[in-house]
Amino acid sequence: MIKLISWNVNGIRACVTKGFYESFAELDADIFCLQETKLQAGQIEMQLPESYQEFWNYAEKKGYSGTAVFTRIPPLRVTYDMGIADHDAEGRVITAEFEDFFLVTVYTPNSQDELRRLDYRMTWDDAFRAHVAELDKQKPVVICGDLNVAHQEIDLKNPKTNRRNAGFTDEERGKFGLLLEAGFTDTFRALYPDLTGAYSWWSYRGGARERNAGWRIDYFLVSDRLRDKITAAKIHPEVFGSDHCPVGLELTLQRI
Repeated sequence: MIKLISWNVNGIRACVTKGFYESFAELDADIFCLQETKLQAGQIEMQLPESYQEFWNYAEKKGYSGTAVFTRIPPLRVTYDMGIADHDAEGRVITAEFEDFFLVTVYTPNSQDELRRLDYRMTWDDAFRAHVAELDKQKPVVICGDLNVAHQEIDLKNPKTNRRNAGFTDEERGKFGLLLEAGFTDTFRALYPDLTGAYSWWSYRGGARERNAGWRIDYFLVSDRLRDKITAAKIHPEVFGSDHCPVGLELTLQRI
């Protein structure tokens, strides 16, 4: 079995002062993926067990975006971004190839206030879907990260009042649907199709986390042919240190 964790840490340098290493040890994942690391090369030296290899993708803009993969399963190959100039300056994608699958961790662009980046987001979603679909032709794919969309009304506390807000527009939800139609399974909903109140992000405003007024925007997706390999899909709201909590996946695949 293989255990994976994904977490938008909203700045890894801040998160390590809020219990990151303790959470890392307790979650005990074979592969641990981060989004929104918000740093440049050389700005942190992680104190991880020697069994983990580290792979980082940094945004050109300082203190912005960024992704990382920590793995104790040696990858065959690791690549960064999607090979598209318009999408490759923000450190948003890492693709790691393993013996039996590809792992892709992603920090999808936010459409932002007044949806000023929605048009860009639409082109991003199309490019990312093409990227993972091409990988899926070679071997199964595991996608994880902050996809910045609540797919269905069940995936956020207040769907009616958020209908045209970033992360819950018809356009973003539609693109997520196209990603699933391209041959991918939302692992959490595969196991818990009707579970309410399951969220991975809460605004810092208004005591949202205490009230569990959140959104489920962090995901593990797998190629449909891995669906019967899903052992567990979890959300860890008990883990603090960010405005997101970690999400997890266990698959009956070989560790090495």
